[in-house]
Amino acid sequence: MLKVSVPATSANLGPGFDALGLALTLYNEVYLEEWDTVDIQSLDDVAVPAGEDNMIYENVRQLYEICGKRLPGLKIRQRNRIPMTRGLGSSSACIVAGLLGANRLLGDPMQKRDIISLAAHIEGHPDNIAPAIAGGLVTSVIEGGQVHSISVPVSKTMRFAALIPAFEMKTSFARSILPGTFSRTDVVFNLSRAALMTAAMFSGDREVLKVACEDRIHQPTRLGLIPHSKEVFDLAYLEGAFGVYLSGAGPTLVAIVDGEDNSFAVRMQQGLLEQGISGWQAVLLDCDQNGAQILSEDGPF
Repeated sequence: MLKVSVPATSANLGPGFDALGLALTLYNEVYLEEWDTVDIQSLDDVAVPAGEDNMIYENVRQLYEICGKRLPGLKIRQRNRIPMTRGLGSSSACIVAGLLGANRLLGDPMQKRDIISLAAHIEGHPDNIAPAIAGGLVTSVIEGGQVHSISVPVSKTMRFAALIPAFEMKTSFARSILPGTFSRTDVVFNLSRAALMTAAMFSGDREVLKVACEDRIHQPTRLGLIPHSKEVFDLAYLEGAFGVYLSGAGPTLVAIVDGEDNSFAVRMQQGLLEQGISGWQAVLLDCDQNGAQILSEDGPF
């Protein structure tokens, strides 16, 4: 049996819409074994589909079909630490777990780059998929159906505080409300800041991060849907964040903070309560540099 560990991911990083993504040290764990029936259970209090509509099962079956193999059945056990529909790559984690697990069960017929392309086709964009598989800070483009991506390490001078509200936001809705076209001025604005963001996170130059997090493509529209987002942004900067951005489609916000600041999340939590803003959880994370891992071990069966 297999254990697949997949990190949470934060996409866009402000200006890098559908192109930039970051892996974080928060993990879903999935145990997989070929079985004679479909047997799916959650290992925590997160409810998951127990039939063939389970996203992990669907992706295992899809890769078996692509490889011309019949899936007899599957036993799945899931531990879901990545909050669902919060902008931290929960759906990408399920896709990646299913495809990587199936690939290993089949004897690794597909290379990692091909799995990234297949997963991105399923998800619709590579910004969460690529860092979930490769780890680190990843820049991705799609050309002719193939994902071309490069992962680089993030400077250890910075950490990431995920500021997670209690409510959900569906990615499909968050995409549907965006404008269909943008001015050349806005496109240049974003391109310059996306380039600045990648250089800053790789080099450790934190002083430019506030400018690098700026965006005119998706954040102005989406942040209006998130109650208290302005107050959370302002408080994060007051508590010493170098940059703050909307993670993926939201509603989670991510603050980039000093790599040695171990109390930022506690200060944020306390500050929000003092302002009468409840329902937000602050979680301090690092960049995961390794991406999804596959282990062979006895599972909780």
